[in-house]
Amino acid sequence: MKSIAELQEIAKRVRRDIIEMIGAAGSGHPGGSLSAVEIIVELYFDYMRIDARNPKWPDRDRFILSKGHAAPVLYSVMAEAGFAPKDQLNTLRKLGSIYQGHPDVRFFPALEASTGSLGEGLSLGLGMGLADRLEGRPCRTYVMLGDGEIQEGQIWEAAMSGPFHKIDSVVAIVDYNGIQLDGFVKDIMDVAPLPDKWRAFGWNTLEINGHDFGEIRNALQNAEATKGRPTCIVAHTVKGKGVSFMENNPKFHGTAPTAAEVKLALQELQ
Repeated sequence: MKSIAELQEIAKRVRRDIIEMIGAAGSGHPGGSLSAVEIIVELYFDYMRIDARNPKWPDRDRFILSKGHAAPVLYSVMAEAGFAPKDQLNTLRKLGSIYQGHPDVRFFPALEASTGSLGEGLSLGLGMGLADRLEGRPCRTYVMLGDGEIQEGQIWEAAMSGPFHKIDSVVAIVDYNGIQLDGFVKDIMDVAPLPDKWRAFGWNTLEINGHDFGEIRNALQNAEATKGRPTCIVAHTVKGKGVSFMENNPKFHGTAPTAAEVKLALQELQ
């Protein structure tokens, strides 16, 4: 288990990678990548049972980035963890790169799924959970959802299915940063009261500060101890976290920083 100070240093490096990758590509989604950093760092460096030397180990835990447009955060974390080359991160969105604009297992086989067609990730995760139960495997599956993404109907079909089938090895994590492509979630299709909705569907539901490693770790431990139903972690986060001019700014949902903005952001992330 890594210390919180060690995890914070990794998170800082990941944020710098995100800015540099998207700046080099000239396109991408910085806001929702930056909001998810601590959660994915905690999973890959402190919690999941994984092995970068054997990425398809049958008994591994799995992570699915259902909000696939936030691929830069996943790529940076996986490269930092040894699953992929770190010196190629700035080939993001280039022809032939393993780092495609959305996660694609054809280019990057260590991924668990190709994602980015929003709404599908939770169904994939629950299917993996059922398969693990049938095969008697100890694996756990973690699915990160966007708060805009959960406006999709398929999410709620999956939300009904998980508790009905008692798939307690699956954890849904909602990156609740309040902003989607066209603006603030509350103004487009409000999903509040979000924890109440998941509880009503039968999920063990927790609310946390999604940037606090201690709270993230405690929630994951709670989820693992909960039997007979899946867990949903509603993680309150800040879109664009760590870069002052990106924080809570809808512009940076899907707009790459300019060269000057990259320089300024990297200075803030020193």
